[in-house]
Amino acid sequence: MQFEVWAPEAESAVLRTADGPRPMVRDPLREGWWTADAEAADGDRYGFALDDGPVLPDPRSRRQPDGPDGESAVVDQTAYAWRNAWAGRGLPGAVLYELHIGTFTDAGTFDAAAGRLGHLAELGITHVSLMPVCPFPGTHGWGYEGVSLWAVHEPYGGPAGLKHFVDTAHGLGLAVLLDVVHNHLGPSGNHLPAFGPYFTDTHQTPWGSAVNLDAAGSDEVRAYLLGSALAWLRDYRLDGLRLDAVHALADSRALTFLEELSTAVDALAAELGRPLPLIAESDLCDPRTTTPREEGGLGLHAQWNDDFHHCLHTALTGESRGYYADFAVAPLAALAKTLTGAFFHDGTYSGFRGRTHGRPVDVARTPAHRFVGYAQTHDQIGNRALGDRLAAGLSPGLQACAAALVLTGPFTPMLFMGEEWGARTPWQFFTDHTDPALARAVREGRRREFAAHGWAEEDIPDPQDPRTRDRSRLDWSEPAREPHARLQAWYRELIALRRAMPDLSDPDLASVRTAYDEEARWLAFRRGDLRIAVNLSGEPVVIALGGGRHRTGGGRVLAAWDPVGAPAGDGLLHLPPESCVVLADD
Repeated sequence: MQFEVWAPEAESAVLRTADGPRPMVRDPLREGWWTADAEAADGDRYGFALDDGPVLPDPRSRRQPDGPDGESAVVDQTAYAWRNAWAGRGLPGAVLYELHIGTFTDAGTFDAAAGRLGHLAELGITHVSLMPVCPFPGTHGWGYEGVSLWAVHEPYGGPAGLKHFVDTAHGLGLAVLLDVVHNHLGPSGNHLPAFGPYFTDTHQTPWGSAVNLDAAGSDEVRAYLLGSALAWLRDYRLDGLRLDAVHALADSRALTFLEELSTAVDALAAELGRPLPLIAESDLCDPRTTTPREEGGLGLHAQWNDDFHHCLHTALTGESRGYYADFAVAPLAALAKTLTGAFFHDGTYSGFRGRTHGRPVDVARTPAHRFVGYAQTHDQIGNRALGDRLAAGLSPGLQACAAALVLTGPFTPMLFMGEEWGARTPWQFFTDHTDPALARAVREGRRREFAAHGWAEEDIPDPQDPRTRDRSRLDWSEPAREPHARLQAWYRELIALRRAMPDLSDPDLASVRTAYDEEARWLAFRRGDLRIAVNLSGEPVVIALGGGRHRTGGGRVLAAWDPVGAPAGDGLLHLPPESCVVLADD
């Protein structure tokens, strides 16, 4: 087979295999590329040495059996025998479920997670959204400090394990999305700078020098990232990608990397005959992220909507520190604004940022499914000091209200693993850095960060302590017990209702109507012939729903957390404390 590597500044390159060293030659057709032919089979180890330096793993390695610092291994992508034919699933009508392979089960492997996928199919989930699976040092971590962007973390099960997971999911009717990180690589095990200008000091990011998307040599760096993205979708039959923190991609070129990526992925989707959505994480509140390229946008297919989360979180918890301050002044008004306009910050002043922020969404032209709505994510839980979920501080009734707002709202809903039963296990920040200095820096840095916000340093979990990861594993005995069983049944009922009622997947944001009472702490909204009402207070409320499109008063209850009667002819809904209901017009 032919081995190749891009190393434009090297004077010599050597391929190292079990058979010994083999000099590489410059590719006459591609500047900066070196090639060599050698016999190789699935699993054979190899690496590259530049200018008589140490043997390093292949930047495009498909497998790192001994971790990021070890030799690469050849992967025969045709070796896995796929069992299930699959036509794909698009985002319209989807219900996403974010999970972390390392803590979804006690074993923390693809095979163990695959064994739990039946639970998600029964729940009514359509898309499993995996947190990153690229290799990182050690065994346990969130995955956002990964390296070797073409490879699969070996402790999870490596390439074969990921294929088995995807194959199993497809057999159950579940699509699989993967979180990929293009804005930085981990500080440990990252050997890319030895090969070429993968990073540039032209821009600085929270992680140091930026990934080189616009300086000299950036054509090949972009090709590296594009090739990685397409490989996940083609070789592993993944159904789309979640793009981490795209606002941190420093890119000044006229044709941005994200446009190139969306163009390439759309072309692959057409070739394969199945949808391949790209979902951005972005804090820019910029509708151009998901505006089609032909209309001047980046052409991504959806974006996470943190504004909706922040409004919902402050309404549920009353928190007002940090970035929650902007939303906590009038949280129900803020929530109503996002339900009808997607973004809260649409050119408004952000006290947290000290400036105006965002841009309005054209709700008449932008389908609601382009925004992903959620009450919890790995970030919004794990970046808290103690990694506490909503279940740690909210009653089951308030959790049920959160579920109703997410699952009957206009956006593509997403759950975080265990949310459906109100998991009490925390989701804490954990690492397994093998470099003692880096491990110490992460531990001390996190404690300093939260000490500045009033936390005692000794109360902050040590990311390097294995018990921190152990605490973050789901407890699969919980769903069989109350109050978890009742909450899970509520999630299942709402998801089934969303699938059965076309009004709940209507993409028309402009048609959503809201009403609320900030002091009484209730909010109601209409989607077609359906009314959804939540009471976040500890007292019963009476909500004047008024007339529907075809009636005055009346209606019937489709789903309710607590027993509640349908409004009489006067249109008055009597809603118990910390409760919610879905109503249909007669």
